[in-house]
Order: sequence, then structure tokens, then C-alpha cells
Amino acid sequence: MPILIATVVLVGVLCTLDLILTIGVIKRLQEHTALLSERGGGRMSLGPGDEVGGFSATSVAGEPVHDAMIESETVVAFFSPSCGPCKEKLPKFIEYARGVPRGREQVIAVVTADTPEDAEAAAPGVAALAPVARVVTGRDAEAVANACKVRGFPVVLKVNRSTDGRLLVMTDEVDVERPAVATY
Repeated sequence: MPILIATVVLVGVLCTLDLILTIGVIKRLQEHTALLSERGGGRMSLGPGDEVGGFSATSVAGEPVHDAMIESETVVAFFSPSCGPCKEKLPKFIEYARGVPRGREQVIAVVTADTPEDAEAAAPGVAALAPVARVVTGRDAEAVANACKVRGFPVVLKVNRSTDGRLLVMTDEVDVERPAVATY
């Protein structure tokens, strides 16, 4: 009988200790989450209200693509051929881009290709994007990605001019599974 009582007491003490440690871990995770949120730790690019940097590029079709030419709401998407989620999102984005009211004029697709192998892997995606977007690759892709501070893929932004003429990110959460809304 004393062994049973000792065992029950020991289990009770261990459970209490476990509960105290679990509460401590949860509090610490909440602190870390708050710190990361303040620093923008989970952001893959500029966010709503952030100003897009200057850029100048040429599309694969030879068209100039630069920040000064964006005068109305424009979709800017970033993809990488080595990114699994990009491969899933690309067909949905192409369908979305088809529905943008002024078409290619208001859609820029940036496809990174750092190596010849990447460029080869990106070729089918670039070809599929060309009818619906001004497609930028290579060093030009890097210039646009730097202007939008892209740190991960895929990213789809809507950008537009503010009343004072600055190019700002309107949203970084474009739902490509829904039809493009005619706010352009």
C-alpha cells in the first residue's frame, strides 16, 4: 500500500511539472511569434503599403518593362522553376491572368532562372505565360525581384500608383483561384 501511495504522488508531481513546463513553452512561443510579426519575419516580399523600388527590364518578347510604366493596378507574379508550390500555382495564375481586364498590359510575370538548367526547366512556363503576361527572366528578373524584395516563391502582388505618384503594393495575397476582379 505505501508503494501505491508513493507511486500516485510521484505521478502527480511529474504531471504537475510537465504542466508547468508546457505552460512555459507556450508563453515563450507566443513571445517569439510576436517578435517575428513585428519584424515581418514571415514575409516573402514587400507587403501592403510598401513602396516598390525602381526597376528596368526587358521582357522575353523584347518589350520594355519598368516601374515608371505602371500607371494603374498591375499584377506582378514571381515564380521559380525549382519551386514545387510554383509548379502548382502557375496554371492557376495563367488562368487568373487571362481574366485581367486589360490583359498583358497589366500583368508582369517574373521567372527566375539562375543557371542554364533553370532556364531550360523554366522554358515551358515562360511559353505558357507569354500570351497572358509580359514575362521577365534572367538578370532582368533579378532586378524586378530586388525592387519587390522577393525572398521566396511563389509571390503574387498587386501594385498601383498612390495619389502622390509612388508605386505601392496594394496586396500581397492575390487569390489566383478566383477570377480577376475588374478593379483595373
